[in-house]
Amino acid sequence: MRSDRVYACGATAGMLADLLLGDPRRGHPVAAFGRAAGAVERVLWRDHRGWGALHTAVCAGGAAAGAALAARAVRGHGPAAVALTAATVWSVVGGTSLGREARAVAGALAAGDLEVARERLPHLCGRDPQALDGPGVARAVVESVAENTSDAVVGALVWGALGGVPGLVAFRAANTLDAMVGHRSPRHRRFGWASARLDDVAGYPGARLTAALAVVAGGDRRGAVRAWRADAHRHPSPNAGPVEAAFAGALGVRLGGSLSYGGRVEHRPVLNGEGRAVEVADVERAVRLSRRVGLLALAVCAGGRTAYGALRRRKGGRS
Repeated sequence: MRSDRVYACGATAGMLADLLLGDPRRGHPVAAFGRAAGAVERVLWRDHRGWGALHTAVCAGGAAAGAALAARAVRGHGPAAVALTAATVWSVVGGTSLGREARAVAGALAAGDLEVARERLPHLCGRDPQALDGPGVARAVVESVAENTSDAVVGALVWGALGGVPGLVAFRAANTLDAMVGHRSPRHRRFGWASARLDDVAGYPGARLTAALAVVAGGDRRGAVRAWRADAHRHPSPNAGPVEAAFAGALGVRLGGSLSYGGRVEHRPVLNGEGRAVEVADVERAVRLSRRVGLLALAVCAGGRTAYGALRRRKGGRS
């Protein structure tokens, strides 16, 4: 079976598994990678960028190399290659679990239980929940759904189309390392620099595709384009900016503003200042938009990989 068909079939099966089952409940490969990366950090940690770069190379490079060996072992065996791709996609994407967590927080807010909503919020993002009121929690959820649509779904599909199973694994490894050490805490300000920069580079294409698909799939296309063009560059993250701005415009809501991480208050620019404040009902709208964007990304990435393979064959190459 040709590699483009392997990816198209495997990615579709993996996304279907995520849709029906959510994340693997036991033995999640991403959790296992996180534990291994934590063990490597305990050995290599120094307050130095060079040691952090070594940590990133060992963890992300090791994961990608292992995935490459697995892909090579099933090359030429169509059903096995499809099964490996499907299992990898199912392991690295997290759209269904993202929606479940977002809805759980929204449900608590709708029931008037702010404390439960605050307790659930860390499952989605690293903000200080106790510093947020109800509207602040709702806004944080919508922003997290937007950003994680890129990080947990679209970015992985893009790198799967570009690099197959090794691309899928390398992207998830980079994203996981950024979440572990890429933040600006005193311990990781230098050590996590390489992981943060790697995640910025790896997330660049997926973030732009996510923003573009949010324009296509959202309820206000002009508003999404306007917010993307006007506000994305004002966000401190080069990848979260386009995604959150496009989602804000598509949903007609206002995102950004003050937030707190680890006791540190940040005053971020407002995205889509023409929109209204986020309401609890907007969480469900964001989750549905995220789902549409994910399905469109599957079609774009699988279709693009297939078209590229056909073009190579037409020119006499091999896919």
